[in-house]
Amino acid sequence: MANNAVSLYLDPQIRDWVLFPITLVMILVGVLRHYVMVLLQSTPKKLPRNALREQRALARSQVLRATAAYSPLPPSFFHAMTESLSEAFAAGTYLKDGPPKEGEAPAGPANPLTDPSAMEGMMGGMKTQMVMMVPQMVIMGWINFFFQGFVLIKLPFPLTLGFKSMLQRGIETPDMDVRWVSSLSWYFLNFFGLNGLYRLLLGNDNSADSSKDAANSPFASLNAAPTGPADYNKLFKSEIDNLEFSNAVYTWLGSDVEDRVLKRYNRLPQTTKAR
Repeated sequence: MANNAVSLYLDPQIRDWVLFPITLVMILVGVLRHYVMVLLQSTPKKLPRNALREQRALARSQVLRATAAYSPLPPSFFHAMTESLSEAFAAGTYLKDGPPKEGEAPAGPANPLTDPSAMEGMMGGMKTQMVMMVPQMVIMGWINFFFQGFVLIKLPFPLTLGFKSMLQRGIETPDMDVRWVSSLSWYFLNFFGLNGLYRLLLGNDNSADSSKDAANSPFASLNAAPTGPADYNKLFKSEIDNLEFSNAVYTWLGSDVEDRVLKRYNRLPQTTKAR
């Protein structure tokens, strides 16, 4: 079969009028998409002081627990901090809306549909998805309409038959060499292969990187658990139990540090025999 295979000779105009235009258009669209995303990005709003204090209190407690097994804080400081945080969490001191009044149930998480900042974030996410998806749909339709069935290039290295469906999309020729690439497959190769070029032209934190399209796609979150505003009242209540557990596993880093240093450098005092 391999000896009877017929070699293909491509017209140079295919290279000039199909291969290069597809590559150039995809590069320019990626650069344009990056700058459109830069224009659409709004300046992040600063959190109110009480909301920031609510987050930082929980983060401070988590850091304290994470270092409890080998803590640099002396026992008096560590236990005083855990006790102070536990009392503040129980009283609701760090809550954004303040401690609940007597006989009043604590306020739950805010509804994102009524929160202007949350709605603005949702609209920004929809704009990002549209800017990422629409250009790729237009390019794919353009290639399918004008260049469907074109063979553009032959790869200079051998491949197995498993790559045939990936490199020869839109061409129903089972006997063609696997190394030939169709126009539609060339689009997908550029879609995932131009990320390095975008990083050189636009920097590492660019919006033209195609790897972000899958993460920002609306289909990526179908199997994900729904997320909403955090209920800090419940988080603070559970953090009280976590702080009690951290007191049980607490170990001071400086405990017996003198003996450990002397033992490490073989300087422990030894009894000498009387002469």
